[in-house]
Amino acid sequence: MSSTPRSLSQRVQGLGLSVGFDLVGVASAEPGPDTEFLREWLARGYAGEMHYLERRVEERVDPRCVLEGVASVVALALVYDPGGRPEPGPGTLQVARYAGGSDYHDVLLERLRAFEAGLPALCGGPVRTRGYVDTGPVLERVFAARAGLGWVGKNTCLIHPRLGSYLFLGVVLTDLALEPQPRETDHCGSCRACLDACPTQAFPEPYVLDATRCISYTTIEARGAVPEALREGQRDWGFGCDICQEVCPWNTRERRQLPADVAGLRARLAPRPEWLAPSLAWVLNLSEPEWRRATRGTALRRARYRGLLRNALVVAGNSGATALVPLLRRHAEGTDPLLAEHARWALARLSAER
Repeated sequence: MSSTPRSLSQRVQGLGLSVGFDLVGVASAEPGPDTEFLREWLARGYAGEMHYLERRVEERVDPRCVLEGVASVVALALVYDPGGRPEPGPGTLQVARYAGGSDYHDVLLERLRAFEAGLPALCGGPVRTRGYVDTGPVLERVFAARAGLGWVGKNTCLIHPRLGSYLFLGVVLTDLALEPQPRETDHCGSCRACLDACPTQAFPEPYVLDATRCISYTTIEARGAVPEALREGQRDWGFGCDICQEVCPWNTRERRQLPADVAGLRARLAPRPEWLAPSLAWVLNLSEPEWRRATRGTALRRARYRGLLRNALVVAGNSGATALVPLLRRHAEGTDPLLAEHARWALARLSAER
């Protein structure tokens, strides 16, 4: 099948939309300043314990190291609707909006594989691809911005002018010669809402995130103790954090124009009732088998059992809920030194507030 790069790009985009994605764009596969920035970011120590980023840095900087003969990167996005959720009350913890439903890795990867499977028939010949959803050595956000799916905001999230920043991203590297889409203009302007709202000052400057100070990092990626200087700033976040997105003007309900959920993907990603406003008492009482059942099929597994309890202990210390003292004492006297230290910290906080 002969076609121009432009017409082929349009058909490829149509295929991505037909399998359930909300946004599809095409980007060039060459390295550039936007990928080379990773080296500087790593050198500044902002990756913390995420050593996997450095181990495959050459591939992350240059997709040609990932797929020989790569000519284009197809970026695909699925919007998730945070919708309404209960106001966090005393004795509860918050979970990032993306995490309480079916694991987005599984949901998007299923659709990504369907997209890849359809490319040979669409193009009339064999196509080489390699697709990833947040687990491969590819800078998804960089290529999504290159492909015109939005701009990278001051909070380092990809922001679409109609859909906001609550977006899951996937990428497909391919040997197809496709016409790239134009970039989206940066619309952040003089706004500082995200920078000013961050309770742990995780942005040393606009467009730069120090992950080691980010609540999403300390509650999910980090395996050791939450730095004591950051615990008060964690507030009531037990897994991840949405603050810099919640305050973003591009995420207001009035501004966002959500497409129809034709494929039912957003319904699968919607938080389960038990994770909308889970009580601290419930979380702190979970045994490991109970935790496995409660988190089965969700991204919450990434924090692991010990990590979720550690996070809940910090939230308990910030909660003012003295009814939790017996539970905290039990953890303080337990055999796990990490949990015991966090429980003692929480008890001292609650005692100081009396």
